[in-house]
Amino acid sequence: MRVVIQRVLEASVVVDEKVVGAIKNGLLVLLGIEDADTEEDIKWLSNKIVGLRLFDDAAGVMNLSIKDMGGDILLISQFTLMASTKKGNRPSYIKASKPPIAVPLYEQMIATLCNDLGKPIQTGIFGADMKVSLINNGPVTITIDSKNKE
Repeated sequence: MRVVIQRVLEASVVVDEKVVGAIKNGLLVLLGIEDADTEEDIKWLSNKIVGLRLFDDAAGVMNLSIKDMGGDILLISQFTLMASTKKGNRPSYIKASKPPIAVPLYEQMIATLCNDLGKPIQTGIFGADMKVSLINNGPVTITIDSKNKE
């Protein structure tokens, strides 16, 4: 699994001209899923997302996690995160899971994030043509790959 995490003042996702998910202060998380991903990837990544200290404490130091500061999460599925750009100029998405594999993993990630955060999260709609808007706070943007834990 790969994620791009952005600290935001606000973020929303629109499908068919209707807002289907929106948050204020929190994290926008873009999620890419591959066939090799497992429940262990989900558990590790969810724990990492909820525990990352990306928010300022009273001294202005990034010392608080999303859970510490009571923020929200907007999770968006994004198969293009699994792109391979090694050959040529047209990205290959061969590593991105197809819906029969990806949807259950995406739904499990939602449930795990809700459990780890201690409250519901907002989401987009898997496979939909989504319009995502955000105001990046910082900007703070982090990438994580569960297969390359750095």
